[in-house]
Amino acid sequence: MLRVLASRTIQSLVLLLLVSVVAFALLRLTPGDPGALLYGPNASPQELAQVRERWGLDGPLALQYLRWLGNAASGDLGRSYADGRPVLAVIGERMPATLLLAGSALMLATLLGVVGGTVAATHLHSLADRLITLGATALYSIPSFWLGLLLIAIFSLHLGWLPSGGMRDSLGPTSCSDMLRHLLLPALALGLRDAGRFARVCRASVLEELGQQYVQTAAAKGLGTVAISTRHVLRNALLPFLTLLGMSLPGLLGGSVVVETVFAWPGMGRLAIESALQRNYPVIMGEVLIVAALALLGNLLADLSYGLADPRARYG
Repeated sequence: MLRVLASRTIQSLVLLLLVSVVAFALLRLTPGDPGALLYGPNASPQELAQVRERWGLDGPLALQYLRWLGNAASGDLGRSYADGRPVLAVIGERMPATLLLAGSALMLATLLGVVGGTVAATHLHSLADRLITLGATALYSIPSFWLGLLLIAIFSLHLGWLPSGGMRDSLGPTSCSDMLRHLLLPALALGLRDAGRFARVCRASVLEELGQQYVQTAAAKGLGTVAISTRHVLRNALLPFLTLLGMSLPGLLGGSVVVETVFAWPGMGRLAIESALQRNYPVIMGEVLIVAALALLGNLLADLSYGLADPRARYG
C-alpha cells in the first residue's frame, strides 16, 4: 500500500507540474494586456511597459514560469493585480463557498444515483426501471447552465419558493436555513447531471452482481431481495463506484464555474471568470493549481479507498 501511495503521489506531482506549464503558457499567449487593468484601454505604451516591468512580465516566458514555480513551491502564489492582496488570501475567501457547493452536489448525486440505480436494477424491465433509466439519461444529457436557468425559472420566478442567486439574503442575519435555501438550486444544477451518470453505472454494476452465484446461494438460504441487495450485492457493486466518485471531482469543480456564474454564487468559479476578464494572471494560476491539486487528491483517495475495500486490487 505504501508503494502504491508513493507511486500515485509522484504521478500526481508530475501531472500537476504539466498542468501548470500548459496553463501558464496559455495565459501568457492569450491576447490582452493586464496593464489595461490599471491604466485603462487607452494606456500609452510607456505606461504599459512600466506595468509589465513592475509585475515581471517583460522577461522571457520560460524565465517568468521558473520564477513563478519557485515562488509557488515556497507557498507564494503572488499578488492579485486588482488589489495587491496575496493570491492565497483572495482564493481563501472564495474556497469555502465552492467546497460547500461541490460537496453538497456530490452528496446529492451519490444519494440519488445509488438509490435510483439499485431500484432500477432490482426491478428490471419494470415501469420504475424504465422511468429511472430515462430520467438518468435525460439528466446526464442536459448542460448544467441550462438546467440552472430552468430551475430558476420554475422555483424562483414562477413558484417563488427559493432565491434565484447569492449565498445569503442581503438583509438580516445569516442563518443555516437561509444558506440552505440559497444552496439547494445551485447544488441541484451541479449535481443532477452526475446523479444521472451514477444511476446508470450503479444499475449496470448491480445487475452484474445479481447474476453471480453467491446471490443464488443467498436466495436458496431464504434471504429476501432487500437483504440480499443491501448486505451482499450493493457492497460489491459499489466498488467500481469509488473510482467514479474520484473521477467526478474534476467535473464538479469545473462545472462550478458555470453554475456559480448563473446563480451569482461567491465561489472560486465566479472568481475565475472575474480574473479572466481582468487578465489577473496570478489569481488564475493560483486557481488552476489549487483546483488541479484538489482533483488529483480526489483521484488519489479514490484509488486508495478502492484498494482498501477490495483486497484483490491491492494484491494486484
